[in-house]
Amino acid sequence: MVDAPPRLTSLAHGGGCGCKLAPSVLQQLLAEQAEPSPFRQLLVGTETGDDAAVWQIDDTTCVIATTDFFMPMVDDPYDFGRIAAANALSDVYAMGGLPIMALAIVGMPIGKLPTHTVREILKGGRDICASAGIPVAGGHSIDSPEPIYGLAVIGTCRPADIRRNSGAEPGDALILTKGLGVGIYSAAIKKQALSPDSYEEMIASTTLLNRIGAELAKDASVHAITDVTGFGLLGHALEMARGSACTLVIRDRDVPVFAQASSLAEQGFVTGASRRNWASYGDAVRLHEGMPEWRRDLLTDPQTSGGLLIACEPGSASALVERIVASGYPSARLIGCVKRGRPAIAIEE
Repeated sequence: MVDAPPRLTSLAHGGGCGCKLAPSVLQQLLAEQAEPSPFRQLLVGTETGDDAAVWQIDDTTCVIATTDFFMPMVDDPYDFGRIAAANALSDVYAMGGLPIMALAIVGMPIGKLPTHTVREILKGGRDICASAGIPVAGGHSIDSPEPIYGLAVIGTCRPADIRRNSGAEPGDALILTKGLGVGIYSAAIKKQALSPDSYEEMIASTTLLNRIGAELAKDASVHAITDVTGFGLLGHALEMARGSACTLVIRDRDVPVFAQASSLAEQGFVTGASRRNWASYGDAVRLHEGMPEWRRDLLTDPQTSGGLLIACEPGSASALVERIVASGYPSARLIGCVKRGRPAIAIEE
């Protein structure tokens, strides 16, 4: 009798973007590397914690470069590959660009996983890249104690289409394009407590490419874009607030969430990364009175291949939401606004 292969999530100490270093740890590591760049062509580097690096080639072309990889947060290898690839591509879309090719980053415990499982992970990543119209043109692999997969992605854009996370202006409206709850659903998967319908809801969201970012970047009313991943909505909103020197106000009641995310969070299906996120930046967040801890956990929940957070002119916000929804993002919502003030997040009911 042949033993069944182990569950992918059982081989990882953390999963998806919940593997990311806590924001406070990352700040310490990069503390001496955020100096102004001596390279004139480097338009976006590490200075504002943006989604990708941008290098200007000439007056009409910029190159966008990013890398993203993590351990599995689902057990199906094909789904793991698809989610990881969509998540890596998101950084290019969030900067306002289009990907042109990718390289695979692969670390697998070869003695623990059968070959066909690794093939399915690679196939999932390749299929998502094919849906984005790009090849996986190479990569690098190692034998590692835990399964790791992701991509290095190269994209391009016009200089005028670059959208940083630091461009939000006082008065702007805030839009979120996908619901929250990926980390909470992942925690339920670990304990085999997620329903099949909820699993399909999560897969549909995490494999949905954020290609709308490249379209919105051509609209002058869109001032800033970032994708919501491992630091949760509050963490990435705070990066936007700090980069833009503004206060971001988020209306709790308007934030879209997965159908079962609230009930699962109340039951305690919360990742350790959510709590680490709050410990890292909670002193810069003002919660509304009476806000329960489980709801806070939703707003700090690490998203894998999450949605885009967009700051835009208020007069264009409703039309932009309609456009985003019509483009295949049914959960898109107006969730707040940008105000003058110290870099911080204020949560309203």
